[in-house]
Amino acid sequence: MKADRHSRVVSWLKVLFPLIALALLSTLFLLSRAIEPQAVIPFADKEVQERLRDQQITGPFYSGTTADGDLISFSAEKLTTPGGVSGTNEAVDLEATLDLQGGAKITLQSSRGRFDTGAEEAELTGDVKINTSTGYQILSERMTSNLTTLDLLSPGPVEATSPAGEITAGSMAITNRQNSAGSQLLFTKGVKLIYTPQATKE
Repeated sequence: MKADRHSRVVSWLKVLFPLIALALLSTLFLLSRAIEPQAVIPFADKEVQERLRDQQITGPFYSGTTADGDLISFSAEKLTTPGGVSGTNEAVDLEATLDLQGGAKITLQSSRGRFDTGAEEAELTGDVKINTSTGYQILSERMTSNLTTLDLLSPGPVEATSPAGEITAGSMAITNRQNSAGSQLLFTKGVKLIYTPQATKE
């Protein structure tokens, strides 16, 4: 009986000791991460002062729901408040996703963006890209949006790839309708469509 008990104890220790060692190593790793100098002082003094003056945020992320039930998420490489003006922000390399109550999903990317919460307006500039859940890929150099209704407008030329083919137009608008019609995509001003027939299954 003693021999069997001794064997069982030895077997348990063979399993227990490696687990204890692993736990100790993990603890040491976490402690080393916790006291890493760069983690304690992430920025140089000059950079801290610049951030305090310009109110700069690196890697911001926001998600929320509008009053109408639309879901919106936003991320960027950098977000600043130029001149410390409250209610005005500028973003660099931004990306936003809109899940509209009507069922449509829209993703936006642009090099820069400016947001005026007082006027409830946003302006995206520089290589603006839009993708919709209905199969549209749209390119523009400038896009404006109402922050309340989430309507989108490209006042200048756009190029788009659609399920029907290639589209060019002088302007484009996406309206977020809270009715049976749902969201609507409208191209205007010299619209041209190069139709691409869909392949038929034999």
